[in-house]
Amino acid sequence: MPEPLETSKLRKTCDPNQFKFKTTEELQSDLHIIGQPRGTQAIEFGIHIHSPGYNIYVLGESGTGRTTAIERFIENKAANDPVPDDWVYVYNFEEPHKPICLSMPPGLGISLSQEMEKLTARLKTDLPATFEDSSFREAVLEIQQKQAGKREAQFDQIQQQAAGLNAAIINTPEGLRIVPLKGGKPISPEEFEALEGPALEAWRTVSRQLQQELNETMHRIRLLDRETQEEVQALVKRVAARVVDAALEEVRGAFESFDPILDYLQAVHADILENIHFFREDEEDPQGRRIPTDLLLRRYHVNVIIDHHLSEYAPVVAEFNPSAHRLLGRIEHESRAGGITMTDFTLLRPGALHEANGGYLVIRAKDLFGEPGAWEALKRVLIGGEIVPDDPATRSGAPIKSLNPMPIPVELKVILIGPPAVYYSLYGLDEDFKTIFKVMADFDLEMDRTFENEMEYAVFTATLCEEEGLLPFDRGAVARLVEYGSRIADSQKKLTTRFGMLADMIREANFWATKENRDVVTAADVLFGVERRIFRSDRLAAQIRENIKEGKHLIGTEGSVAGQVNGLYVSKIGEHSFGQPSRVTARTFVGKSGIVQIDREVSLTGPIHDKGVVILNGFLGAQYAEDLPLSFNAQITFEQSYSPIEGDSASSTELYALISSLAQVPVKQSIAVTGSVNQLGEVQAIGGVNQKVEGWYELCSQRGLTGEHGVLIPESNVDDLMIRAHILEQIERGMFHVWAVRNVDQGLEVLTGLPAEEIHEKARARLKKLADSGRAYD
Repeated sequence: MPEPLETSKLRKTCDPNQFKFKTTEELQSDLHIIGQPRGTQAIEFGIHIHSPGYNIYVLGESGTGRTTAIERFIENKAANDPVPDDWVYVYNFEEPHKPICLSMPPGLGISLSQEMEKLTARLKTDLPATFEDSSFREAVLEIQQKQAGKREAQFDQIQQQAAGLNAAIINTPEGLRIVPLKGGKPISPEEFEALEGPALEAWRTVSRQLQQELNETMHRIRLLDRETQEEVQALVKRVAARVVDAALEEVRGAFESFDPILDYLQAVHADILENIHFFREDEEDPQGRRIPTDLLLRRYHVNVIIDHHLSEYAPVVAEFNPSAHRLLGRIEHESRAGGITMTDFTLLRPGALHEANGGYLVIRAKDLFGEPGAWEALKRVLIGGEIVPDDPATRSGAPIKSLNPMPIPVELKVILIGPPAVYYSLYGLDEDFKTIFKVMADFDLEMDRTFENEMEYAVFTATLCEEEGLLPFDRGAVARLVEYGSRIADSQKKLTTRFGMLADMIREANFWATKENRDVVTAADVLFGVERRIFRSDRLAAQIRENIKEGKHLIGTEGSVAGQVNGLYVSKIGEHSFGQPSRVTARTFVGKSGIVQIDREVSLTGPIHDKGVVILNGFLGAQYAEDLPLSFNAQITFEQSYSPIEGDSASSTELYALISSLAQVPVKQSIAVTGSVNQLGEVQAIGGVNQKVEGWYELCSQRGLTGEHGVLIPESNVDDLMIRAHILEQIERGMFHVWAVRNVDQGLEVLTGLPAEEIHEKARARLKKLADSGRAYD
């Protein structure tokens, strides 16, 4: 019969004296990723390879500190990367609805924007002042007087020609009119009406001739007016050009080595000279609405989409709200005079992809796939290699004027962080995924419990304390954190890499130490924090134990009963897991149906549990049916269980109950059982062994420990034991026990106190009796 495990087997402690430091204040902080060599190497590979599509998907469960750790890791890498170019949007003077993007060295974007602001402000003052100058007005007047002289000469000429034909050209409210003369004066209307015969015909001939000459004269005068206007406009341009040239020369001087900027400034120069009136007075649109000067002058602004004038290295952007417009940027609209909604290039706004361009973008998969259209937007950018801002307004179907901005080329690394299930689903279902996320970085939940990794826990603690201003931890407290890490990993040989949970415990221990007015966090503070955390989450488990104590849930913890065994299972609420018992009963009697699992019959079990029940038939057949067929009825169930049952960790419990019922051998109710079983009778490992042991202990302790209580676990789970300290104290005193068994025979001996072969003989005899009784009724 197996002996109870020694307390040294139930928890692997960490010796504080192995650490050379007294407190974590002596340790140097470090932000590197801990315990993830496979994932770290994959990230390094993905970051350093510059071929298209080598973006990175980081696999791992939440709570491993992936996002924070990867941000820090990439920031360290980015610190050695060059600062990328600035990007700006400027007005397209040829196609205004297609804004032009320009790239330039870091810092020049904001510089260009500021220079153009100064330029427009200067021209708004200098140009009107220039045109108000007396020399300019005199020059315009001279041109106008010259034109007036030419105009007068043309009129004199036509008047002389008319006088020679005894006619005159006069001004009337209706315009110029040709009238006949009499005695050197225009005739009266009555006299004109009296004309007839040859006199009227002669006048008509003269009138036609003079009208033709007058038309040609007016045409020449209009040409003169146009010529005068062009001459004045040319003067305006010449005068304005001097002012604009002087102002632009200062701007050009700052960017003389950057051809795209110089080309843009040349276009600005030409446009200003064509639209000098923008600087002089408000305009009107075709509907007669006033357009303010400042709105007209927006065309000369520079919209800085990405500004790196303060950057020291490549950008690292973590986007936690990756909607399509947050990724791509957006085109904004504004209401203008008359309630019309308009937009222009100055209303283009950057997105996370713009901000991360030339660097790194970190996104969580659950955030990305929680936003409609975001994944498709990200794919388009990564496949096409360019970004175009999104315009949500156009998707409404309303006739809104929008823009078609020039795309900005994109070159960056996207790091997508999510669970394995999402990765494998995308890999299988989305043909684009494997071409744009070619690197998989697999983050593990655990790492080996070596001294080096225990020291990593100490360094992590020191780093967090330094970052958040927490009290230092002494080496005893660090040792307890190491044990806590093993407990989360459910293994004496492993430590958890869920550093989010570890960080929470560090903060909690610091809180309790502060309440005790300590200068240093001690082991007692960590242990107290662990127990407090369990207490805060243990209300439901305590209520279940109370129901058992009051007899509402029938669980025996004393005496012996045939065909009745206490099984154990784990419940989870949030991050808190706890073990609780469930009575398994078996009844055997005459019949030929074999094993009937009541819970299965009413569809309360899952396929894995059902497989475990079928396996029991294999063991019973090999154990008892070598020389006679199995001929019996057995019903087995989880008493007072009304929820779905899944998993095979109770299959050994069910087998013990069946054998006990067949052999009519009572089983100790002070012992609870966990473990799956195979057809060979070998007891196999299960999950949640610590919670199951502790759940049974809490119930027995509540009722009063007698020294008979304990738990039967698979031998293969011994290395997973990290039992809480207060339970170890009772085990050390002999008040509670943990047995580890390799097979069903060892379990039967612990549960009954009898040799396994004796129990099997009793079972065989009972099976023969049941078979004989069954034949008697055939």
